[in-house]
Amino acid sequence: MPKILVIAPSWVGDTVMAQPLFKRLHERHADLTLDVLAPPWTLPLLKHMAEVHEAIANPFGHGELRLMERYRLGRELRKRGYDQAVILPNSLKSALVPFFAGIPLRTGFVGELRWGLVNDARRLDEKALPLMVERFLALAEAGAGGGFAPHLHADPAESQKTAQKLGLSLDKPVAAFCIGAEYGPAKRWPAQHFAELARLLAARGYAIWLVGSPKDAEIGRAVQSQSGGICHDLCGKTGLSEAIDLLALARLVVSNDSGLMHVAAALDKPMVALYGSSSPGFTPPLSDKARIVSLNLACSPCFKRVCPLGHFNCMMQLGPQQVLAEIDTLPVS
Repeated sequence: MPKILVIAPSWVGDTVMAQPLFKRLHERHADLTLDVLAPPWTLPLLKHMAEVHEAIANPFGHGELRLMERYRLGRELRKRGYDQAVILPNSLKSALVPFFAGIPLRTGFVGELRWGLVNDARRLDEKALPLMVERFLALAEAGAGGGFAPHLHADPAESQKTAQKLGLSLDKPVAAFCIGAEYGPAKRWPAQHFAELARLLAARGYAIWLVGSPKDAEIGRAVQSQSGGICHDLCGKTGLSEAIDLLALARLVVSNDSGLMHVAAALDKPMVALYGSSSPGFTPPLSDKARIVSLNLACSPCFKRVCPLGHFNCMMQLGPQQVLAEIDTLPVS
């Protein structure tokens, strides 16, 4: 029975993009046991992926070498007898644990001085593989083709329990707003725009749920206040697993370019994805029920955390009525 260890990326959205790779590895290897070494904050997400046998916490933060601790983790994982490691990040540090674990086949892209650590090194043709999900799939097999939309499973009973625990009613259809973006404020639609859209959708009979992490609490309070108190502000009140449960209950989703955007797409939710400083060219929401909205200004995408020009026109000028018009094109049942 083959055993593969995947070294996962650090971001929630990137981890969603890895799920088609997990599926492809199962297609290629009968009776595969697939484990994933991933940051603690992504472990709840991996539990929603049927392809993952065990999600193992990767204790090393961004930029931390902690060489002896990596060595000890590798020696501990050696006992599991993995046949192959697939290393998704391109850093030298990410390749150390599989090397210390003595995994015979260590697959990854050429990058950051890791010759020998990666002994099945692939050269990345960025033009041939413009999407992150395609690049991940290429580590399963050369020329991996289509059929790569991620898919997450949410247990309806667990979703109902989460809603009940948070005191949420399902008497109305739910519009979930994913109002945060971990990368920085330049990726976030303004609070006043979310608030106005909330009023427009509430007038159509929707309940509005604001979903986000504790870091989104401030903008959550702003949207709640500016909407006249019509939203259910859940920012910081859920973990990632509970946020997935709530998004699974939504009739539609409006989201910044964020990890939760990719989660909603993988749950096959009708959604509008808002792009300003970033581009959908590399990590778009992979769903035929998603609509991408961007003004495509001359100054965007700039890929900055904060607007370098100070005006933030790429999001400020993207109005609620334009987003509402996109919602009207969605296959909302």
